[in-house]
Amino acid sequence: MTLKDFTDEWQNNEPTVLVHTSGSTGKPKPLRVEKLRMEASARITCAFLGLKRGDTALLCMPLDYIAGKMMVVRSLVCGLRLTAIEPSGHPLRGLKEAPVFAAMVPLQVYNSMQVEEERALLKQIKHLIIGGGAVSSELAAELKHFPNAVWSTYGMTETLSHIALRRLSGEDATDWYEPFEGVKVSLDEAGCLVIDAPAVCAKTLVTNDIAEIATDGCHFRIRGRRDNVICSGGIKLQIEEIEAHLQPFVNSQFMITKRPDARLGETVVLLAAPKDIETLRTACKEHLTKYEMPRMFIAVDQLPYTETGKPARAEAFRIAQQ
Repeated sequence: MTLKDFTDEWQNNEPTVLVHTSGSTGKPKPLRVEKLRMEASARITCAFLGLKRGDTALLCMPLDYIAGKMMVVRSLVCGLRLTAIEPSGHPLRGLKEAPVFAAMVPLQVYNSMQVEEERALLKQIKHLIIGGGAVSSELAAELKHFPNAVWSTYGMTETLSHIALRRLSGEDATDWYEPFEGVKVSLDEAGCLVIDAPAVCAKTLVTNDIAEIATDGCHFRIRGRRDNVICSGGIKLQIEEIEAHLQPFVNSQFMITKRPDARLGETVVLLAAPKDIETLRTACKEHLTKYEMPRMFIAVDQLPYTETGKPARAEAFRIAQQ
C-alpha cells in the first residue's frame, strides 16, 4: 500500500479502514478498525510525548499494518510534518537531518546503531518509540545513554498501536510500562494481561501476554506470551526469558523455539546461522540452566521474521518440527 492509497482511504466516507495483524504467531488476519478510535489514539500518543504541530515525523514502516498507518494518522490529526521513506532495515540511511519523532522496530534500531552516521542521527531524534517486538537487554543498555526520549511501546493491532510506554533512556529507564490515561489493566486466571481501553478498543481485551502488575495497580511488565511457553518434563519455560538470559553473552542473532518430544513433552530448540552455532552452543552451556539448555541446535540460512520485524514464532516452530 502506498501513502496515497492510505490517505485516500482515510479521507473517504467509510467509518473504518482495513488493517492486518502482524502474523507473528500465524497468518496475518484482516481487521476493520474505526477511524474515530484511530484519531483518539493519535491524540493520546502525541499528548503523552508532548509533540507539537509542525514537528517532523518519519514514516519508515509498511502501511499494511497498524504501526505505519498510525504514523500517518498522527501527522494528519496532530499537524506533524511527515517524511515517508521506503521501509528498510536502515531507515536513517541517506537522511541529512533527524526527525523530531520516529517509530521503529527493534531490528531497525539495532541496524542503525551499527553505522556511525545513522547512530548519530538516531541519537538526535527527540522522541523515538520502539515497537513490534521485544527490546533486548543489550540494546536497552545502549539506549539508556541516549540524550533524548526513547520508549518501548506495548500494544497490538486491536488496540490501534500502543496503550502504554516504558522509558528506555535516561535516569527514568524502567522495566515497567505506564498505561495511557483512561487505560486500566488487570490479570486473568492464567496470569495474562487484560486491557480496558475504551477510547481505542470497544471491548475489554484479554491478551496472551503473561504479565506482572505493580503494587500501584497501574504499571505492568511483560514476561512473555502464553503460547511461547515450553512445557519440558513438567518444567514451564518462557521462550522470551531464555532469549533474554542468553542475549547479553553473545553477539550473534538467534531464536529460541520448541519441538514436541515423546519423553519430555516439549524440548528447547535454538535456531541460528551455521557460522554461529558452535559459539552459541558454548554460551548456552555456560549461561543457561540445565532446564533452559537447548536439546537441539538448528542451522538456518535466515531467521524467520514478520514484515514488521517481529520473530515469526509459528514459522520458527515449523522449522524446529522438521
